[in-house]
Amino acid sequence: MKILVVDPAHCLSLALVAETQERLDVDLELHDWTSVFSLDVGDVYAIIVPPLAHLDSISQEAIEAHAEAVEQLIDFCRQSLIALVWCVSDEIYEYGYDDGAIEESLIPEPVSPSRRRLVAVGNRMRTELRYFLMIRLGPLFGLKGKDAWLPSLLEGLYSGHIVPAEEDLYIGPTPVDALARGICGMLLQLYNGADSWGAYHMSGIEPVSVYNFVQYVHQQLDKQMKALDQSIDHVGHVEPVEHRLGNVRRVLNCRHMLGTFGVHQKPWRIEVERLTHRWLEARLALGSELP
Repeated sequence: MKILVVDPAHCLSLALVAETQERLDVDLELHDWTSVFSLDVGDVYAIIVPPLAHLDSISQEAIEAHAEAVEQLIDFCRQSLIALVWCVSDEIYEYGYDDGAIEESLIPEPVSPSRRRLVAVGNRMRTELRYFLMIRLGPLFGLKGKDAWLPSLLEGLYSGHIVPAEEDLYIGPTPVDALARGICGMLLQLYNGADSWGAYHMSGIEPVSVYNFVQYVHQQLDKQMKALDQSIDHVGHVEPVEHRLGNVRRVLNCRHMLGTFGVHQKPWRIEVERLTHRWLEARLALGSELP
């Protein structure tokens, strides 16, 4: 099965590269947005689009550019009979979801024009494509690539900075390596005859506030630096802040993905511990000292 991934520097793109290097049943190529349209895609099964993150802080122009690019891929995939996998940040659910987890069947109804623009893209996918996956995601974290999140947290804490984190925003942190395995598993099942196209959710297990997630990263850094006999006197700390919309709960219900494809949610705590260890070993190998 051959798949293409746009946005080569994204953490999901790099995680997919690492995942497919370990298997013989998936052939993956990385391309930028524009080069895809000039390729010979006769044997391509699917094109994967990593999520656009930080919808609260990026510009309307950046969101519009992403939306237009995905719409071009919708036209391209419809004409070429190629499956389109569009990953979407849980931030598309702007607010107002305080009761329980958000079902996959619930189409977002945001207030902000930028988010409404992305919802319109999703509506086009549903009406114009036969073969598509729309995967809404909790915040991704990994060790490398754009939007990997964890390295910036660890570097900030390691360097003695104050790291702000919302104590009233609840999320399902999502290990990017687990997402890459899940997407490959879903596409292979579809490639081999399953007919379960549509919208799905994927996030890490155990909802948590952003503050408590970042605080756990801080605890792991402290713990592992002590184990390596490193000074922690100048490690930074986590500062609780309020979300701009007040109390917000973006917790995704992932039962449909589990029931359809057998893709399980992964515990983010174990992955934070593992990745913090790897990051710290690499950081110390650079010979840097704490300030």
